[in-house]
Amino acid sequence: MKLSIQLFAGIAERLHTSLLEFEFDGDTPTASALKEQLALAYPEAASQIQSSFLAVNQQYAPADTILTTEDELALIPPVSGGDGTTNSTSNQEEDKPNIQEHCTEDGLFLITDAPLSVEATTNLVITANHGASLTFVGTTREMTGEQRTVYLEYEAYIPMALSQMAAIGTEIAERWPGVRCAISHRIGKVDVAEISVVIAVSSPHRSDCYDASRYAIERLKQTVPIWKKEIWEDGSEWKGHQLGPWNPMDSKK
Repeated sequence: MKLSIQLFAGIAERLHTSLLEFEFDGDTPTASALKEQLALAYPEAASQIQSSFLAVNQQYAPADTILTTEDELALIPPVSGGDGTTNSTSNQEEDKPNIQEHCTEDGLFLITDAPLSVEATTNLVITANHGASLTFVGTTREMTGEQRTVYLEYEAYIPMALSQMAAIGTEIAERWPGVRCAISHRIGKVDVAEISVVIAVSSPHRSDCYDASRYAIERLKQTVPIWKKEIWEDGSEWKGHQLGPWNPMDSKK
């Protein structure tokens, strides 16, 4: 059975392709069996494959999920809250860039390669009945210890990333009724001190705002398929989950 698998971040880089046509050996492919066969077929990427999760039709799949040739499959390496290859764009009106911009129907969740606006994202959650709002802004840090970052690159599995961002909004509304959340994330090249992510929340009272904002940030780094590549003066590295073994299917924190 031939299966088409989308690849991202370090795995795509290691295997020199973003779409893998793989012949599964057997009659009943499952998510775990596919990963095992991929690790054997591509030993140079075996450790990355084993630490990844399979997404089926833009949802993280349990190990026993049975796969079909019609499924949209993607191998999701540990996420980092953001990697990509888009260059910075010009701001000149006479030479408008070809902007990639993708958002959910309600406009609350955005992925774009254009510079982010803190004000625009925050305005999405401001309502007459909310007395508190809080905005988290993530920017590119130049120095990590003695290592100097020149810029970051972000890549996303865009349709799944948007659905996972929207799921965070739903989770927040269930845990803190009345709280509103919006998230904007940049992809492509993000220079030092530029904004990579904006998370805005609002609520009737400030305590829920603080809790919901932290929850949104942590869930973003746990479940949303966005990857970050640090570019240094003397090399580069894909950054994965920083908090130990990664499981995006863990129960909500």
